Amino acid sequence: MNIRPARVDDLTGMQACNLQNLPENYTMKYYMYHLLTWPQLSYVAEDNKGRIVGYILAKMEEDVDDSEEQHGHVTSISVLRSYRRLGLAKKLMVQSQEAMATAYRAAYVSLHVRKSNRAALGLYRDTLGFTVKDIEKKYYADGEDAYAMRLSLKHLTR
Repeated sequence: MNIRPARVDDLTGMQACNLQNLPENYTMKYYMYHLLTWPQLSYVAEDNKGRIVGYILAKMEEDVDDSEEQHGHVTSISVLRSYRRLGLAKKLMVQSQEAMATAYRAAYVSLHVRKSNRAALGLYRDTLGFTVKDIEKKYYADGEDAYAMRLSLKHLTR
């Protein structure tokens, strides 16, 4: 397995990984916008044949007012089922968080997760140390609520 920064030619593989695993899907234009605007923050996991088996799509929050700290946001993360439980999601998350802290001096990273997604909740809360900041009612298109989660990155920005 290889974890590396995402490139434009990875976008179709990232989108395919998303379509196979997640109910929330994005247009190619959306992936492209993330990659061109924040090229340091998105990563892919590739197998020994160069096939994209996981990715993280991340950004810096754009609508930050003067009272808010600069922070990153994980838009999407996915690992193909046959490559799960290898630590790839954790590695992708850590790479992106370190880039947010070093390139943008992000104070924290946020994300949303379905309340029913126990595996993701375990990763975010138990493995990575995220905390639930809020519940956003009917956040997803199908009406499911989301946990709004956050992790401080201050230990990385010193």
